[in-house]
Amino acid sequence: MQKAKLKDKIITTIHPQKLVSFSGHLWFYTKYAAIVSKTLKKPLVQKFLNWIIKRETIEKNVVKTVKVMVFPYRKKNGKGLAGRYKSKGEIILYPKRLSFFRNKMRKCKKQKVHFYIRSRAMATLIHEFLHAKYLDDEDKVRELTKRYLSIFIRHQYKQNSNANSILETLFTQ
Repeated sequence: MQKAKLKDKIITTIHPQKLVSFSGHLWFYTKYAAIVSKTLKKPLVQKFLNWIIKRETIEKNVVKTVKVMVFPYRKKNGKGLAGRYKSKGEIILYPKRLSFFRNKMRKCKKQKVHFYIRSRAMATLIHEFLHAKYLDDEDKVRELTKRYLSIFIRHQYKQNSNANSILETLFTQ
């Protein structure tokens, strides 16, 4: 039996209880989730993630599902959560709140905001994959996430002047 490819493990899901709170912004959040899913399923991204998995000797089947959540999640301390790795083999990715993107859209072009969404999705997935190996070593996971995402962005977007500013935004917030 052939093992499921990583892209086949990526699903978009919604918590029905959050639908009431965010119903007025459903269009934005479903579009956000679609951008994230599409980005993570791209062949180049899949190839890069597989390279990281091999390089870090992470067992491929340790992750059974990657859930792209439609709505954001707030921790009890009020801070938003970008992602989570659950020991049962589940990675969950959450969007930023709409207010964050409204502020970004005032300052930046739509193209730069989309670049940020795609980069954040990659960074979060890489970060959570690394947690599969380095469970509680947050400093190591953050260092490796930054290193791997920097490699990807530098090679992918050599002519894009947004790359460095996006990396700074992702890793200073």
